[in-house]
Amino acid sequence: MSDKILRGVMFDKSVRFTAISAKEMVEAARNTHNLSRVCTAALGRALIMTSMMGTDLKNDDEKVTTVIKGGGEAGNIVCTAYRSGRVKGYIENPSVELPPAPNGKLDVALAVGWFGELTVIRDLSMKEPYVGRSEMISGEIAEDFANYFTRSEQTPSLVYLGVRVDIETLKVLSAGGMLIQAMPNCPEEAIAALEAKADDISKLAARLEKGEELRDILINMFEGCTLEILGSAQPEYRCDCSRERLEAVLMSLGKEELTDMIEKEGQAELTCRFCNKVYHFTKEQLEAILKEGAGNSDERSDTE
Repeated sequence: MSDKILRGVMFDKSVRFTAISAKEMVEAARNTHNLSRVCTAALGRALIMTSMMGTDLKNDDEKVTTVIKGGGEAGNIVCTAYRSGRVKGYIENPSVELPPAPNGKLDVALAVGWFGELTVIRDLSMKEPYVGRSEMISGEIAEDFANYFTRSEQTPSLVYLGVRVDIETLKVLSAGGMLIQAMPNCPEEAIAALEAKADDISKLAARLEKGEELRDILINMFEGCTLEILGSAQPEYRCDCSRERLEAVLMSLGKEELTDMIEKEGQAELTCRFCNKVYHFTKEQLEAILKEGAGNSDERSDTE
């Protein structure tokens, strides 16, 4: 069963929703970063949310980045998604493991923390990106994003994010999420009906684990809510790093720092945080990048 994102409306188009099944996507992230159980759940939830947000973009060259700084032992979480639902991300301390929470579940809140802020950066290919922030309130991630949408974007939202992990093998058993947002014309009765379904929505990951299809779950869960599915996408975990991008990073260091690196180290080794791929640069390659950077600087000076 492949991953899927479904988008649509319900309650006579007064509510919009995005739903996702993401077992393969989160499992790919787990393998990439060799994640512990609690970090699989934490990064998985963030990836699920960011992937859903990505599908709300209008153009292929746009992207959305979410940064979770909760102050917990797992460290910061950074994810970036695109319109297709493709996403990449990392968690600073991927091997952190914690005892289960009092309810017996993975203690994501303690791993992530709730002492910092959640930042959303939407790069819409304009001069400056849109940046929104809100304080962390629980570290559970879903509640923190619901708070962000309500406070920073003034959009009342219901957010569910779930990742189920096998205790022994650490493999992802299922992963799913929903983002439900009220439109400006949404009647109070619709909001009340959604709140009444919160318990059903919280069982999404469990139903996916049983092998149910996302579309069938939504149709069953929101029977009588005039649900319409308007579009779909296939999410995936895939990094888009390249040697050319890393060369640009080195060039951005500036002449002084790059020269110092050549003289002291004689080489450079850069690792992509999203996929752990290592890029090696020899002394000669660094000198070529330095020369190219100097040439670009001269061109800018000529045109100023």
